[in-house]
Amino acid sequence: MPIYEYTCGNCNEDFELLIRGDEKPRCPSCGKTKLEKKFSVPAAHTHTAAEASCPARQMGACGSNECGSGGCGLSQMM
Repeated sequence: MPIYEYTCGNCNEDFELLIRGDEKPRCPSCGKTKLEKKFSVPAAHTHTAAEASCPARQMGACGSNECGSGGCGLSQMM
């Protein structure tokens, strides 16, 4: 389900809405439906090099003797 960004033509409020199916979006501030859909940048989920090289991290440890102590650097990323 996509999240769209809008500007209300009535009160100039900027907001985001999760739109399901044939839902007609409404401004959360004034309730009007005169909205302008804004262009937005799509989001992407990425992994860092440390996450990609450490499959054991999913179990809570990277396998390093320093894991969990802050010495390996991964604990700062969690």
